[in-house]
Amino acid sequence: MILMAIAAGGFLGAVSRFVIGNAVKRRFPSSFPVGTLSINVAGSFLLGMLLGLGIEGGPYAFFGIGFLGAFTTYSTFMVEVWRLEILGKRRRAVLYLAWSYAGGLSSAFLGLAAGINLLN
Repeated sequence: MILMAIAAGGFLGAVSRFVIGNAVKRRFPSSFPVGTLSINVAGSFLLGMLLGLGIEGGPYAFFGIGFLGAFTTYSTFMVEVWRLEILGKRRRAVLYLAWSYAGGLSSAFLGLAAGINLLN
């Protein structure tokens, strides 16, 4: 049953990443990968919130592992950094790396704090 929850969440997360990523790209056209950055930062916040709320078992498998695992994407992030680098946009590549890591860590911490505060 847990594997089915992960698979269902993964399907919905991947589809959501595709739809939201494309919507962000259309809304904010740029050579900077703002879609992936937005998705990864939002996903970090949501995963932190799940942990702060103490979500476990099937709901965590569905949303934390499945949905957010497929929604956020380290591989796309790395390919976009590499693409910026080979296009000679080193400053953008470094900026993207910095924003992604700082934004992801900050968002995860804020989500964790928000989840803990919701329980109190």
